[in-house]
Amino acid sequence: MAETKEAEADGAAAGDAAPKKGGKKLIIIIAAALVVLLAGGGAAAYFMGMFGGKDAQKEAEKPPAPVQATYVQLPDLLVNLSSSGRRSNFIKLKITLELEKATDEPRVKTMQPRIIDNFQTYLRDLRLEDLQGAQGLFRLREELLIRINAAVAPAKVTDILFQEMLVQ
Repeated sequence: MAETKEAEADGAAAGDAAPKKGGKKLIIIIAAALVVLLAGGGAAAYFMGMFGGKDAQKEAEKPPAPVQATYVQLPDLLVNLSSSGRRSNFIKLKITLELEKATDEPRVKTMQPRIIDNFQTYLRDLRLEDLQGAQGLFRLREELLIRINAAVAPAKVTDILFQEMLVQ
C-alpha cells in the first residue's frame, strides 16, 4: 500500500509537471497573440488618425487662406453698335475689373485710356445679334478679358464684372 501511495504521489507529481509545461506554452502563445493584436490595433489606430498622424497631414493639405480680391471700376461706356439699318443700336456698360494682385492696381489705372480704347474698338464692331442670350454675354466677357490682359501686361485681370449692361 505504501508503494501505491508512492506511485500515486509520483504520478501526481508527474501529472503536475506535465500541465505546468503545457501551461507555460499556452501562456506564451496567448501573450504573443495579444502582442500581435495590440501592435496591429495600434497601427490601425495610427493610420486612422487617432494619434495625430492624419491631423498633421490634414493641416498640411489645408488650402491657403483666400486672397482678398482687388477691384477697379472703369468709367461708364456708351458705344453705338454696328448696324445695317437706319436705326442705331447702343450699348451702355458699367464694368468692374477683378485683379489678381493688389499691386497690379496702379498699372491698370495708368493703362485705363488704352483699355477703354480697346473696348470701344471691339464694341463698335459688334452687332445686336452678337449680344443675344447668355452665350453672347459670355463671349463678350471673354473677348474683353483677352483685350484688357493684352493692354495691361504684365499685370493680370482675372475677371470682368458687369455692373450694368443696357442694350438699345
